[in-house]
Amino acid sequence: MVYGREGREAGGIMNLSVSTESIHTQVTNVLRNAIVSGEFELGEKLSETALAQRLGVSRTPVREALKQLQQEGLVEIIPRVGTCVTKPTEKEIVELFKLKESLEGLAAGLMAERGDIPERTELIRAFKSMEEAVGKGNIDGYVEANDRFHEAILKGSGNSKLLYHFNLLINQLPYKRFVYLTLGQPERLQKSVEEHRKIVEVIQNQDIQGAEQLMREHVKASGVKLIQIMKAELYNK
Repeated sequence: MVYGREGREAGGIMNLSVSTESIHTQVTNVLRNAIVSGEFELGEKLSETALAQRLGVSRTPVREALKQLQQEGLVEIIPRVGTCVTKPTEKEIVELFKLKESLEGLAAGLMAERGDIPERTELIRAFKSMEEAVGKGNIDGYVEANDRFHEAILKGSGNSKLLYHFNLLINQLPYKRFVYLTLGQPERLQKSVEEHRKIVEVIQNQDIQGAEQLMREHVKASGVKLIQIMKAELYNK
């Protein structure tokens, strides 16, 4: 895995890319992104010393970052063992997807209720990008547009607490890594497009109950196969 070690200015002062943020915050963000993106394997042991050397910082901000990530559920600090990337149990995976279904359903309903807001325009743009990606057979483009689609709905809910807790939830799963696998299933890609199309329509019509129901059904449909794949990849090797 490559983080790109930060350079140093004259005098040994750390030259980090975002100078307005504390070193602790920057280290936390780098490590969080590495875990969420799959650069670290689930269950992998993390060395404070090795991470500090890679990032060009002392062990103190690394230690503080790991404590923060433990609170977020991304790592486990085990006495006499060390720090490991959290590997959810099969039960936890199912529980997390149940919460995902509920939170995204709620977000869709809230967005529909708010009517003509900027996020609705972004939602439509993201959906059009998804259609174009399917036409070109561009899976990477589809996944990127899908991320924008769901982000527009979460932000469009207008509920910052919902967005905060959703991010804590989704970061505990190697989600994007497995999305690619589900889209490779027969007919899943086309079904996914149609499910998103219906969601856009009910949100445009300000159908609150319809938006929540269709979003929950969509998340459940994609989640069923995703859960199966994740269990197989994580526990049946």
